[in-house]
Amino acid sequence: MMAAPPLPAPPPAEPSGGIVEPVPVVAPHFCAPYVVQLSIKEKFSLREGDFTITDTNGAVVITVKGAFISIHNRRLLLDASGNPLLCMREKVISMHNTWEVYRGNSTKSSDLLFTVKKSSILQLFKTEMFIYLASNTLQEVCDFKMKGSFKERACSFYLGNTDTLIAQMHREHSATSTLLGTDHYGLTVFPNVDYVFISALVVILQELHTDKND
Repeated sequence: MMAAPPLPAPPPAEPSGGIVEPVPVVAPHFCAPYVVQLSIKEKFSLREGDFTITDTNGAVVITVKGAFISIHNRRLLLDASGNPLLCMREKVISMHNTWEVYRGNSTKSSDLLFTVKKSSILQLFKTEMFIYLASNTLQEVCDFKMKGSFKERACSFYLGNTDTLIAQMHREHSATSTLLGTDHYGLTVFPNVDYVFISALVVILQELHTDKND
């Protein structure tokens, strides 16, 4: 059995938010008992969808690899050692730009962890995504949601259909990202929230809006 990787570095002391009980979606060891600050940088690459995710010390926590050619728009999320954590795949035929996320490098239905879809087809000014766990087969009420303005790169993530905030994303500017035209995000994940799960949502959010709303 693969050993659990070390948690990202904790930030300086600051007021915390979020929830008391851990909410593991990918795995319990990805739920840190403190606020996790991550930096998500789109890599300049021949492949679409390549990202590097680092902690406050600059250590690589997660990498995301896209595909050169694929019928499905596919992304693979890897830990710092290169082990596959999640396979993210866009459904070919979908009314609401739906992505399905599987454990490891699998696309088997038995390994499905969660599904992400836009709440409505047309979203001109505001962005809203609903996230359904695999066990939520009826999908009548979402397990998580994301709201905000992707054009401003300012979005918040909530527990279920509530106002309980679990993570926030904002755009960060750097000379490199401006020069290359790549995206650079800051991500704040509140205590006891699965940071790998939230990181995957940010990547999917980027993919949903690439060449659509920008």
